[in-house]
Amino acid sequence: MASAPQATNLPVLFNDLVPLNSQDHAKFRSRTLEGAHFLKNQHAIPLTAEEFSQAQRHYPIIFSAGPDPVPLALMGMNEGVNVYLDDDGKYRKPAYVPAYVRRYPFMLARLRPDSQELSLCFDPTCEALGEFEEGEALFDGDQPSETTKNILSFCEDFERAVQGTAFFMEELKKHDLLMDGELKIEHPTLAQPFVYQGFQMVNEEKLRELRGDELRKLNQNGALPLIYAHLFSLQVMRDLFAQQAADGKVPNLPAQAGTVN
Repeated sequence: MASAPQATNLPVLFNDLVPLNSQDHAKFRSRTLEGAHFLKNQHAIPLTAEEFSQAQRHYPIIFSAGPDPVPLALMGMNEGVNVYLDDDGKYRKPAYVPAYVRRYPFMLARLRPDSQELSLCFDPTCEALGEFEEGEALFDGDQPSETTKNILSFCEDFERAVQGTAFFMEELKKHDLLMDGELKIEHPTLAQPFVYQGFQMVNEEKLRELRGDELRKLNQNGALPLIYAHLFSLQVMRDLFAQQAADGKVPNLPAQAGTVN
């Protein structure tokens, strides 16, 4: 039996990680959950660059702080707040679901630090997997079922998208286009505006100052459209704040009547 991945810091959403195998999980099935309860307290979810065009209409796309930033779909302005889901863990209205969420509870991981081979693993705490009467079987005898093959294929596609995202982030860093982000939002009940920090965004001034050949290269390698998708998406942050205020989940601000449409 393969050992579990040696990881001290698990990825977002994952509480544990176990390699899927036909010995221990021969009777396991995958069933559809009524709601994404595992997502309710997540305010930011990793996003791949190829998702920007779809995600920008629904979420602010920001970049995490620190020397190795990653794109994030913002689902709440404060940690522990997700304004897109109702109390049952269902989307309040139709919205793009990031691939990171659709992949859960599966992911590809290295079982040993000295190996480059990736194995299909899953979060055993997820209620979607187990020895149920209903659902899609994960194994057909000692062989992966079609369901598992499709899951593996999706996870492989996701890893390729992650590699493409890493290239995009390198382009941003190479041109020094990222800066510390700050958003100020005025509210009629408060004398001082809310100030949100702790993220990174593209510096539009530096973008405008790029030479023509640099812009042409960014356009040819597909980075420039992604940059603008990110910048356009930032307008959604004010809608996000308004919904959070309406839900009474903005610190020091009472709940407001109505919701954001």
